[in-house]
Amino acid sequence: MTSVATVVVVLAGLPLGVLLVLTDRGGLWERPALNRVLGTVVNVGRSVPFIILMVAIVPLTRWLVGTTIGTTAAIVPLVVAAIPFMGRVVEQALREVDAGLVEAAIAMGSTHQRVIFRVLLPEALPSLVRGTALMVISLLGYSAMAGAVGGGGLGDLAVKYGYMRFRTDVMLGCLAVLLALVQLVQWLGDGLASRFDHTSSAPHRAHD
Repeated sequence: MTSVATVVVVLAGLPLGVLLVLTDRGGLWERPALNRVLGTVVNVGRSVPFIILMVAIVPLTRWLVGTTIGTTAAIVPLVVAAIPFMGRVVEQALREVDAGLVEAAIAMGSTHQRVIFRVLLPEALPSLVRGTALMVISLLGYSAMAGAVGGGGLGDLAVKYGYMRFRTDVMLGCLAVLLALVQLVQWLGDGLASRFDHTSSAPHRAHD
């Protein structure tokens, strides 16, 4: 449930974040009106509590997957809730890139597409990896809430076989698994980000 949602969120959130940067004032494709619309949609999406969002988009979930119960159905609200978050993560990561690198690339005749894929995204890669890890951790929390209302997964297991049957050991076991997953995701994210940061900065140190 979380892995499928992660793939969809990254594929949708990455271009959303790029658009937020490109269409902002002073961006490569300045479109203030479009930027305001995108920013408003992202802000609204981030402000709605997940449990309310999950109920509110029940018709959309049923239309897309044919059911509102189970892990497959839970993927829809997970994706809808996490895309705005991922968009902001990508936006923030891209804004941390040195503006001088972008200006130098444009001065050398690079197209906007080359600036995005050869400068912005590679330079922001460590921050993007860390942000993606944070997004996955958020999805794990969302998935547990989804399980509590029929979404399946660890949340469903903890409620049905732990809480309702007064099995504290089952609830603690589910909690332990969630904590282990969070630690694993964070460890992988930090490790990959450090590796990419070292790789991307090596050419600059060698040039200096």
